[in-house]
Parts: sequence; structure tokens; C-alpha cells
Amino acid sequence: MNLIISLIQDIAWLFSVLIIVDIILSYFMSPYQPVRMTIDRIVQPLLAPIRRIVPPLGMIDLSPMVLLILVQVVESLLIGILSRIG
Repeated sequence: MNLIISLIQDIAWLFSVLIIVDIILSYFMSPYQPVRMTIDRIVQPLLAPIRRIVPPLGMIDLSPMVLLILVQVVESLLIGILSRIG
């Protein structure tokens, strides 16, 4: 059970890092750079549904922050459920 919990924590950490890196790279790197395109392929499908619900506030896109919060909530819920089971 601890292995599964550790895996969930690692995946949540990886998604969080990818989201933050995507935010940072969007300011400095062309969207056609291979590194940014690869990260966008992972992060953008998760951001798209959030963007339909949470519109940008002027030039500020809040969807990455909402996604970071959702990742943390899902991580906590899954770990809580697994802790009760095992």
C-alpha cells in the first residue's frame, strides 16, 4: 500500500512540476520549440476543460493555478481513500 501511495505522490509532484514549467516556458520560449511542444501535449489537455469553465481575467490565465489545486486535491483524496482501505 505504501508503494501505491508513494507512486500517487510522485505522479502528483511530476504533474505539478510540468504545470509550473509550462507556465514559465510560455513566457520565454516559442510554442514551436520541441521541449515546449512536448510539455504542452501533456498539460494543455488538462487545462482545456478548466479554461471552458474559468475564463481568463484580462491577460491573466488562472487555469494553471486551478489545475495545480485540483492535482493536490485528487492526490489527497486518493491517499485518504487508500489509507482507510489499508
